[in-house]
Amino acid sequence: MYLRLSFTVALLAIVTSVSAHVDESELSLQVDRAFPNLRLRRPVVIANAGDGSDRLFFVTQQGVIHVIPNDPTVEETTTFLDIESRVVYQDKENEEGMLGLAFHPNYERTGEFFVYYTTTDAPHTSVVSRFRVSKDNPNQADPDSEEELLRVAQPYWNHNGGALAFGPDGYLYIALGDGGAADDPHRNGQNLETLLGSILRINVDRKDEGKNYSIPQDNPFVRHERARSEIWAYGLRNVWGMSFDRETGQFWAADVGQNIWEEINLIVRGGNYGWNLREAKHKFGANGAEQRDDLIDPIWEYHHDLGKSITGGSVYRGKRLPGLVGAYVYADYVSGRVWALRYDDAKKRVVANHAIPAKSMPVVAFGEDEQGEIYFTDAFGFIYQFGAATN
Repeated sequence: MYLRLSFTVALLAIVTSVSAHVDESELSLQVDRAFPNLRLRRPVVIANAGDGSDRLFFVTQQGVIHVIPNDPTVEETTTFLDIESRVVYQDKENEEGMLGLAFHPNYERTGEFFVYYTTTDAPHTSVVSRFRVSKDNPNQADPDSEEELLRVAQPYWNHNGGALAFGPDGYLYIALGDGGAADDPHRNGQNLETLLGSILRINVDRKDEGKNYSIPQDNPFVRHERARSEIWAYGLRNVWGMSFDRETGQFWAADVGQNIWEEINLIVRGGNYGWNLREAKHKFGANGAEQRDDLIDPIWEYHHDLGKSITGGSVYRGKRLPGLVGAYVYADYVSGRVWALRYDDAKKRVVANHAIPAKSMPVVAFGEDEQGEIYFTDAFGFIYQFGAATN
């Protein structure tokens, strides 16, 4: 009994010591409806085209991309792309569908954008495709312009990942989950011979022989015989939300946990983030490893007492809310909580994790407009933004 009590006291002392260095005060912000007249079906991505038009694009999981002017009074959307007939989505298997959208960095010139979706032409199969905008209408894409870049068979319906983002280097990054089920039964997270459980990096402006893309020669596993050269980082379970800080270029990714822990990672070239040897910083399974020099710790984790499915966001670089600048905004889908996390890159640690007052809401996605203002959606199809608190 004495030993158990001593251990508990020591553990509490460590937790208190760590917590004392993290500011967990509540921010003086509020959550407002951004477009009160709009409601969408399962909006899972918010994006802008970066073309100076200030439009916002919303992807519904069923396979439709909507576009609106960035005007709070807007009353209806325009259908930018409708490929619902090509997309698999079922409420009972709700981790498939259209899950990713990214506009080419030179979209104004190329008219190209990229989507990630579960295709109807093969069971549990994800594709990444290139589409082009219509030549006659900037608010309408050409559904017949599809060019498939990548096709990945999934063993199960869940853990599809699906996030797409262009980095400051102009390359397309693609997040793939571990393939699904529970516990990563095929050990995909630690297997460099599969694309699953990884973040990929490809060049969409060139084509290698036999591919509709090329592999950058500085990818970390290009010269490894038993590794897929597309892989940039691995050991990930199911990234739901990844983004690049538009000021620093730092690469953020939120990885959904399984039993106990949710995590936030800073993604680096060749990084191994531990799944399924670890869940966040903690040993997972009989063959797990808590401490290993080649595994990269998340910069932040939280217990399932606080939430059970992280939704990754982005670092706020807008102008409307000066007190939020530099904070990484994220949420939890199950508990409905929203936070703003501050990471000190010089000290290599989180210095604040502020709660943002909000009614409990199942946040599905975050996104930015061209000015860096953050918007987010919930599972009921409403769109929100942050505002200064009013008394």
